[in-house]
Amino acid sequence: MCGSPSGLSRRTSLGGSQFVDSPGTGRYHTYIVDEIVPWIDERYRTLPEAAHRGITGKSSGGYGAMVAPMLRPDVWGGLGTHAGDALFELCYLPEFRDTARALRDEYNGSYDRFWEDFRSRPGRPKKSDHVLIDSYAMAACYSANEDGSVDLPFDTATGMLREDVWQRWLAWDPVRMARRHADALRSQRAIYIDAGKRDEWYLDLGADAFRRELEELGITDVFFELFDATHMGIDYRYPGAIRYLAERLQ
Repeated sequence: MCGSPSGLSRRTSLGGSQFVDSPGTGRYHTYIVDEIVPWIDERYRTLPEAAHRGITGKSSGGYGAMVAPMLRPDVWGGLGTHAGDALFELCYLPEFRDTARALRDEYNGSYDRFWEDFRSRPGRPKKSDHVLIDSYAMAACYSANEDGSVDLPFDTATGMLREDVWQRWLAWDPVRMARRHADALRSQRAIYIDAGKRDEWYLDLGADAFRRELEELGITDVFFELFDATHMGIDYRYPGAIRYLAERLQ
């Protein structure tokens, strides 16, 4: 059985889930593992063991596909990631400056004012909405507190990094996670990684960094390809990952 986070909605009231458990967005990882997987196994002709089960996705879904097998190798035996979020200093850090500037110029430095404005105009987006939502939604996944409140990894007035919070983010970076979950990754029977060379969020570099980290851990039987494309319009790559996983997990 091959499941895909891309086929599940990552949307929350804060913008995203990243398919991890967080008091800020909910127990998405637990939901996939404890509810979606058993539901599929009960209703379809699957081979219900980790050795025959893979997970694949793109972008945030690709991130989820990298992280889920590291956390639960007893459930997943293979992974496929298309331009998954990785190497956080490249894919997230540059947005912090844009977020801080948008908050200053449009909302007097207040996220509360942004959310009030955003929710007052459904279907009428502003140019700055993306970075404001993305920065906050990622913080809700990577640096939420037990009460659901969110710690941002930067000062909203200046964009200056808050190192303690940023380290909490980096702990969720698949490139950094790999060494802590080396045995889980070594147990995978199939690993597929690809990304477009012109990815707008430089996730091609993140993909290569993840692949190189696997190599350092002695995991060399990996499909890896960088191809001529951006982050968008790469749906045609999905069947290749599914085929790769299906052939090795049967």
